[in-house]
Amino acid sequence: MNIEDVKQIPIADYLHSLGYSPVKQQGNGLWYKSPLREEYEPSFKVNTDRNLWYDFGAGKGGNIIALAKELYCSDSLPYLLNRIAEQTPHVRPVSFSFPQRRTEPSFQHLEVRDLTHPALLRYLQGRGINIELAKRECKELHFTNNGRPFFAIGFPNMAGGYEVRNSFFKGCIAPKDITHIRQQGEPREKCLVFEGFMDYLSFLTLRMKNCPTMPDLDRQDYVILNSTVNVPKAIDVLYPYERIHCMLDNDKAGYEATRAIELEYSYRVRDFSDNYRGYSDLNDYLCGRKQEQKNSTSQAQAIKQETGQRAAPRQKRGRGI
Repeated sequence: MNIEDVKQIPIADYLHSLGYSPVKQQGNGLWYKSPLREEYEPSFKVNTDRNLWYDFGAGKGGNIIALAKELYCSDSLPYLLNRIAEQTPHVRPVSFSFPQRRTEPSFQHLEVRDLTHPALLRYLQGRGINIELAKRECKELHFTNNGRPFFAIGFPNMAGGYEVRNSFFKGCIAPKDITHIRQQGEPREKCLVFEGFMDYLSFLTLRMKNCPTMPDLDRQDYVILNSTVNVPKAIDVLYPYERIHCMLDNDKAGYEATRAIELEYSYRVRDFSDNYRGYSDLNDYLCGRKQEQKNSTSQAQAIKQETGQRAAPRQKRGRGI
């Protein structure tokens, strides 16, 4: 078999022939407990559309040859091709099914309205958010939780769930997912990535403040993770973009999330967190609330080095978001 023949073998079918089966499926991604090491939670993903794998725990990925290199601990291409060819007679197309868990929702009697409640608008104003932008992007949710009535701001995700916020509560109405905002018309070549929807609203607010006549809010698409655990889902939807700008939190989780996206898309990714260095996130930057560490700048750089992320170049003063 030559290289091109080998690359046509579905990685999921190849892994199944070796005795590895996925634990769960999310979209076009099959999740495994890594065949490369011992682990309890699945962090090894196979993208069935692109026929590529990525091990988030090891920070490695690639095609089937790259997988064979790790499985057989060899850099010899002829040897790897031979081992794959030997296994090929045992490779069969296979489909997977996963049992669905039935759980009672913790949020019930959900009612979705336009965002108008004065208490919620005051909360957003306290976070520095432009109210008109928030009304366009968010909803007002009324629901019960354990029999008690609540109302909150709701930010919709791709799976029909909501991120939920008010002055006293931060949570999610399942299912949990990313939010992918795509502009109308021609596909955009740039996408901005945020950790939470408050950071996304903060970016829009900053653009409106800094460029009131031409904020260009629709020149790019947006991905809001709604949690750094959703990075794998974001990696799937970021594939078409030539430029990926990460504006995640200035903490270890934010840097690790940016690093995971960088490992997947390399030179297409830029880390813009240095634009608000000294602040925990973009909303704190908008509100002028600096990090309370004695030396937040050096701590941020230390975390970047610890997570293996490139340190962003120092920005000139006066450069806006």
